[in-house]
Amino acid sequence: MNPRRASSEGTGPAARFRERGGFWVISQWVLMLGTLATGPLGASSWRNSWSLPLALVLLAAGACFGLGGVARLGAARTIFPEPKPGAGLVQGGVYRVVRHPLYTSVILLSLAWALGWQSMPSLALAAASAVFLDAKARSEERRLSRRFPDYDDYARRTRRLLPWIY
Repeated sequence: MNPRRASSEGTGPAARFRERGGFWVISQWVLMLGTLATGPLGASSWRNSWSLPLALVLLAAGACFGLGGVARLGAARTIFPEPKPGAGLVQGGVYRVVRHPLYTSVILLSLAWALGWQSMPSLALAAASAVFLDAKARSEERRLSRRFPDYDDYARRTRRLLPWIY
């Protein structure tokens, strides 16, 4: 089969990238890189004594969620909202506290970065990332619900992004 024709028919790599949620991946990278870049560029947009200590707390919490999520997912980890073939539903470890600890990690680390630099542009992008990752989580949950019969029950008893809150 002609590879060019396969792509136009929706079976090529580009089509598969879209099916797996490639839009989400590209958008997430743009937001993360924007947050990183605007930290030093917008540094010292404000001055206060609480932003650095808060940034350190958020950094530690973000690292815990991220490392806990990576450790629990192992080889099943993917940046796409579409679960890897053969992956099971993970409900233990940090996944007992939130359904999307890796997204929680990115949100907390982005906020820590913005607060550490005291950068309003970076803080705005970190907030936009939080809204975006909530939408990505919802998209992923629709896929997980179709794939795993136990997912809806898991979702009822476990918060999406913030332990005991949301």
